[in-house]
Amino acid sequence: MREYSRLAEELKGEQIRQGNRIREQLLRYYPQALELTSELHATWFLELWALAPTPKKAKRLRRSSVERVLRANRIRRWEPDQIRTILRQPALIVAAGTTEAAVAHLRSLAERLLVVNRQYKECLKQIDALVAKLDAKTAAGEDREPGQDGEQSDVAILNSLPGIGRINLATLLASAHRPLSERNYHTLRLMTGVAPVTRQSGRRRAVIMRRACNKSLRNAVFHWARVAAQRDSNCKARYAALRAKGKSH
Repeated sequence: MREYSRLAEELKGEQIRQGNRIREQLLRYYPQALELTSELHATWFLELWALAPTPKKAKRLRRSSVERVLRANRIRRWEPDQIRTILRQPALIVAAGTTEAAVAHLRSLAERLLVVNRQYKECLKQIDALVAKLDAKTAAGEDREPGQDGEQSDVAILNSLPGIGRINLATLLASAHRPLSERNYHTLRLMTGVAPVTRQSGRRRAVIMRRACNKSLRNAVFHWARVAAQRDSNCKARYAALRAKGKSH
């Protein structure tokens, strides 16, 4: 589980990097395509771009072709006619050879991204399977400490918390299994870097970020808190109250 969570993090970073490169190329000759999504690494966007890689080809793009891509990838926020209207906006006037060069570069990026997307999807399936297996094992009492009969499993408890996500869940279960099973809150805070470091000497006192921690766990709890502050009303109110007191993000 630890290895798959690290692999998922690595593949996600690769998606972001390649997506940024796609944005740079589209800005050269096809900026209207950027209006469709901010996730330029998405498979549906790559398939749509393959159908209309240039503004000239977008004018001949069929509604049925766009509809087929949207249906295959379960995209409901766009209608085929809306996409065709966006892609058919007036094209940029560029120097000779610019479009051809950008398209050649984008084809290479798209091929690599499709492989990364497939591997990322398979990685998430493996994580879900391992989490389900661990949950079933705990429910059967195979991995339960003495005196824990009747308690909920760590998987069930963590899954009930807002903003956790499957990758953050896998990271916590794999890299912080012992403090979670022992309910050792203070050790968990140290491992995730949440507990600050206080340096005090005489009249001087400084509170700084803890650097000596598990980086994977630190990233996991950061994104966990970030999503919770966006999606959960209680966390959002708590975050707003802290910002109102002058706390930084």
